[in-house]
Amino acid sequence: MRAVVFERYGEPAEVREVPDPAPAEHGVVVRVEASGLCRSDWHGWQGHDPDIALPHVPGHELAGVVEAVGARVTRWAPGDRVTVPFVCACGTCAACAAGDQQVCERQTQPGFTHWGSFAQYVALDHADVNLVAVPEQLSFATAAGLGCRFATAYRAVVQQGRVRAGQWVAVHGCGGVGLSAVMIAAAAGARVVAVDISPRALELARDFGAAACVDASGVPDAAEAVREVTGGGAHLSLDALGSPATCAASVDSLRRRGRHVQVGLLPSATGTTPVPMARAIALELELLGSHGMAAHAYPEMLRLVAEGVLRPDRLVTSVIALDAVPEALAAMGTAPGAGITVVEPWR
Repeated sequence: MRAVVFERYGEPAEVREVPDPAPAEHGVVVRVEASGLCRSDWHGWQGHDPDIALPHVPGHELAGVVEAVGARVTRWAPGDRVTVPFVCACGTCAACAAGDQQVCERQTQPGFTHWGSFAQYVALDHADVNLVAVPEQLSFATAAGLGCRFATAYRAVVQQGRVRAGQWVAVHGCGGVGLSAVMIAAAAGARVVAVDISPRALELARDFGAAACVDASGVPDAAEAVREVTGGGAHLSLDALGSPATCAASVDSLRRRGRHVQVGLLPSATGTTPVPMARAIALELELLGSHGMAAHAYPEMLRLVAEGVLRPDRLVTSVIALDAVPEALAAMGTAPGAGITVVEPWR
């Protein structure tokens, strides 16, 4: 099969022929019809995940058709249209038994723990636990974004963030996750303040329901600007980008007893990130993490998509072929773009 491969962290990837994957006894091989290009893929390529073994094929946000199944798979067959959370759970550890597959103790992640979906085929583990059926009316390009950015934003806003109608929600960073969060919070009846430095990203945020926008490049203090817009601070704020600056701004944006949800990854040389804990203590803030969403939690989100309440299809702003991935991956470090870029490996 054709796949995007990099041999060393941070050095140019290339498209080449590599062996087709085979399914584990509990897994499947999926013919990849669409795969989202995500900032997490850029982090992996940069070497921010030291567990990635080289050479490596990135890509973790996918949808496609089951090509082959392992001997122990009972719920899926070749030809099934599927997507999958980026966290593939084992189904048997204590976290999984509690329904928390998104923090599985023995999780695997395509594009990180093993070769991913910037390829024509990808192997996925524990299929009966992790696969999600893609309805016929949902395109593969739209479904691909559900596996990471849209489902991650859904859980961050609805389940971890406990959004309520009428509350103020601040979203710091309006890439794929951030714009998803804007759409989901607005659909829940919240008033959303979108924060970014890109005029195009803020324009999309307005289109997706943001009540106000803050251009962080044009104000001395983005958090103060959010507090002014919201009359004292957001009830819920999300760092959807993942940087020390956006993390701190998100916490500083909150009103008393507000909730901060960290969604974007926060790599650093020391492994830690400074957080305004004095404010967290004084205002009794909640600081929460959010790490994807388990497959069993997809039905409610998919129902809202089917009803047209949520429109993840509107987030797809670019579709590229496999040959364009190396350049697009490298560009994410300086120009991540607005919306979601989807890779179609068979183009």
